[in-house]
Amino acid sequence: MKHPQLLLIAASLALAGFASAHAAPLAESNPFAKPSALPFQYPAFDKIHNEDYAPAYEAGIREQAAEIAAIANNAQPATFENTIVAMERSGQLLARVSSVFGNLSGANTNDSMEALDRELAPKLAAHSDAIRLNGKLYQRIKSLYEKRNKLGLDAESTFLLERYHTDFVRAGAKLSAANKEKLKAYNTQLAALQTTFSQNVLKEANASALIVDTREELAGMSEKAIDAAAAAAKARGLEGKFAIAVSNTTGQAPLAVLSNRGTRQRLLEASLVRGSHGGEFDNRAIVTRIAQLRAARAALLGYRNHASYALEDQTAHDTGAVNKLLAEFAKPAVANARREAADIQQVIDAEKGGFTVGAHDWAFYSDKVRQARYAFDQSQLRPYFELDNVLANGLFFAANKVYGLSFKERKDLPVANPDVRVFDVFDADGKQLAIFLADFYARGNKRGGAWMNAYVSQSKLMGTQPVIANHLNIPKPSAGEPTLLTYDELRTLFHEFGHALHGMFSDVNYPRFAGTRVPRDFVEFPSQVNEMWATWPEVLANYAKHYQTGAPMPQELLDKVQAAKKFNEGYRTTEYLAAAIIDQRWHQLGAKQVPSDVLGFEAAALKDAGVDFTAVPPRYRTTYFSHVFAGGYAAGYYGYLWSEKLDADSVEWFKENGGMLRKNGDWFRKMLLSRGGTMDAMQMFRAFRGRDAKIEPLLERRGLTGQ
Repeated sequence: MKHPQLLLIAASLALAGFASAHAAPLAESNPFAKPSALPFQYPAFDKIHNEDYAPAYEAGIREQAAEIAAIANNAQPATFENTIVAMERSGQLLARVSSVFGNLSGANTNDSMEALDRELAPKLAAHSDAIRLNGKLYQRIKSLYEKRNKLGLDAESTFLLERYHTDFVRAGAKLSAANKEKLKAYNTQLAALQTTFSQNVLKEANASALIVDTREELAGMSEKAIDAAAAAAKARGLEGKFAIAVSNTTGQAPLAVLSNRGTRQRLLEASLVRGSHGGEFDNRAIVTRIAQLRAARAALLGYRNHASYALEDQTAHDTGAVNKLLAEFAKPAVANARREAADIQQVIDAEKGGFTVGAHDWAFYSDKVRQARYAFDQSQLRPYFELDNVLANGLFFAANKVYGLSFKERKDLPVANPDVRVFDVFDADGKQLAIFLADFYARGNKRGGAWMNAYVSQSKLMGTQPVIANHLNIPKPSAGEPTLLTYDELRTLFHEFGHALHGMFSDVNYPRFAGTRVPRDFVEFPSQVNEMWATWPEVLANYAKHYQTGAPMPQELLDKVQAAKKFNEGYRTTEYLAAAIIDQRWHQLGAKQVPSDVLGFEAAALKDAGVDFTAVPPRYRTTYFSHVFAGGYAAGYYGYLWSEKLDADSVEWFKENGGMLRKNGDWFRKMLLSRGGTMDAMQMFRAFRGRDAKIEPLLERRGLTGQ
């Protein structure tokens, strides 16, 4: 592949007709050489091999560079069609390979893909810079932008032109030649560092599995779970021992059932020290360098810090608004968490535990509080949350009731992993709307957390329809055993499907606006709204049935589930706020303010914000916070809370208008889910709701009223 600094030269050569003389075209046998012949251009996973990616990327970069050069050097005056639409059409080969490689490098990676990912990151950053920092191209966009109101464009096209102008300016199009070179260097370094951070997090999680010697140390876990831990240890060459994998967040699911306090403590400590205890996967130096480079880049572009730069283009707009939101929640959230801790301490004292509640005790004893207060614990719910039944009679049932969708599983399309399931999605009129891939199980080569992605995005311009995937990390049971979900896994399933609906309902002209391509602090809003259906009485009654007997969840237990919805909200809000504050504090620094003591800075930031409650550690600590140091949430993790304000108010709207009715779903789809990024996000919300969102429903939901 070409050196990044030669991309502009390559583009010029391609324009002059020299491309074929300097690089062979992509072989027709490469599965990315042309759009997939499968329905909806569904990727031909069975024909894609590791060695196909690099040549497809090289050809894709070269092809788009030539297309962009042709647009920039067009002798004809700039028009919307020959500049903006032409750019929207460019890079189709690169988009095909990127959508597959980008998604599988998170969901089904291997050593070869990881090596290529490290190699590609800086080259793709350089390719993006070669486009966004092309002076001739920017002048064409600028000339159209300045007369945009005289071009006779429709609203979506006008907004597209405005977004292109904003994107280019924010990418550095107005910088001097010397500063453009600085910016390119920053972007190249950042791309490489962020990839390394992400890969370190995955490798550290695998290396941090808790190894114990005896079954007794795992008391509280089911026999099947202990057997699975024995098998996991054996796979690591540790015959006779037991291995407990460490998952993405600070909290670990086994903490809720492990009765051995020492084992709980060891497990949480293994989680907390990830990326910060030396060794090849230590992320501390990488964090400081990423923070320095982001701050330096922001200063070069004329901003005080990276957060100021990032937030300008979000619905929050500035750091003041975000800091105010987080500060308003911090005090009541921590106060609520301390009350919850006091309740837990009462249980510990009643059992003559002789210790003060620690972070590793919280999940175990909070379930005891829940059991005492509501006469049930989480384990009582799981037999009623069997995955296949939840999927068909919960998730898909709700989508049918609210939006008229229907789903049909198909086995004929190839998948990247045998655990992935594929469904055709049909609209209310019977016409196929999308293809949906469900990838629910955790595996060692899959990053933690849960997410949605589009293998193919909807676009009228490109004539494409959505191919959408959801990825979760539910532990896979032994062969023949049912998959019984925790309440959190249930909620996550509905949440991620909300993102999927956002992608599937997309009805836009331009790829730039398809599906979830909205501001980062708005994107979680539709997915959070979809969580409401998980416990909506009509839906819950339809799927909450015992996996062995088929008996419905007793009404008494249903009532307790509803009554307990605010339980542990102090903990949940505080751990989230701590992570969001860590994100903001790192990204509100200038380059010269970035400290070398990563953990010291983190501790000071939490103390300063009043969320340094040791019993409730941050949901993510700095050194394994992939959302912000490797993903797209840098200075944006607050967005979950920002979006939840919109979500909580929208749930109130559904309730005010009769709840689970097709007319309500159709309105939400028409005014929000189908529009992608075609207009200002908050204008979109106001058009749906008829006003700005109120904070009271969110305060009530999180148990923070009257404080």
